[in-house]
Amino acid sequence: MTSYEVVRRAIEFERPERVPLQFAALQMDDTFHVGPKMQWQDVSEKERLDEWGCRWEKSEVKNMGQVKGHPLADWRKLKKHPFPDASDDSRYKHLEQALGNAGEKYVIASNSNGLFERLYFLHGYADSLADMHLERRNVEALLDIILDYHIATVQKYAEISKGRIHGYSFCDDWGTQKGTTISVPMFREIFKPRYKRLFDAVHQGGMHAWLHSCGKVNDFIPEFAEIGLDVINLQQPRALGIEEVGERCQGKICFSTLADIQSTLPRGADEEIEEEVKLLLEKWGTPKGGIIASDYGDGEAIGVPIERKRVLLDAFRKYGKYKKNRPPTP
Repeated sequence: MTSYEVVRRAIEFERPERVPLQFAALQMDDTFHVGPKMQWQDVSEKERLDEWGCRWEKSEVKNMGQVKGHPLADWRKLKKHPFPDASDDSRYKHLEQALGNAGEKYVIASNSNGLFERLYFLHGYADSLADMHLERRNVEALLDIILDYHIATVQKYAEISKGRIHGYSFCDDWGTQKGTTISVPMFREIFKPRYKRLFDAVHQGGMHAWLHSCGKVNDFIPEFAEIGLDVINLQQPRALGIEEVGERCQGKICFSTLADIQSTLPRGADEEIEEEVKLLLEKWGTPKGGIIASDYGDGEAIGVPIERKRVLLDAFRKYGKYKKNRPPTP
């Protein structure tokens, strides 16, 4: 099977021959990533503006930094605020060349921050949570603008790639260490219908929908699965509870995951990493697929040297085979 076929079959529970791998740092990656060209403006040595007008403060370590300036902290600015134009062809001029380097891999188009994250980047975290109660109309109006941006991006990807982009990925961190940031009823009222519209657009474009979310998001996983999310990337399986998530969601959604980045991967013995991989394959995967082995890109940020990543990769390669489950040859 090609890399594309292995990933596709894992997502669609169609019996891949092995667990797909996403270990770019170790040159073992069945996926290939592309994205739109986003505009940034340097304000100072430590600050820059993204194309939405959010002010980012660079951190001392090598990562994206943090949003420190929220251009829509005042709702009165909403109607006149300039938003990025997702239909602008110049954002995608590089795409044709990038796709030419994908080979037979499964191509994922990433678009960074999703509905919730972009909401609080623009309006502020605490204010966004409060205004879901106090300023619902403004919150929903802004979410619709963000949603339209994502849908327009999906449509451009589908138009340009002509089937060569297979997945659309974005990030919304919905969890704390103890649970979801908002209640399930509020999620169902405000966010779930909008996610469904986005996932429907992704599927209409011939792609799978991928979402990364940190924290204990157990209560949201079934909600996402119900409205068509194909792959959820979870990097803290111990925080969620491997057995609990498996009991609720095994076979209903594909998991992109790895040994826990807060505990097992940075501090566990090699044997503990291997045992956690086996447990993930047992509880989150199925004999037909449903699991993708992923890596955490910034190993330095979580205290994981390349040698630890190799232990993780070796464990997935050792135990992530489905040879007995291959469909018979016609």
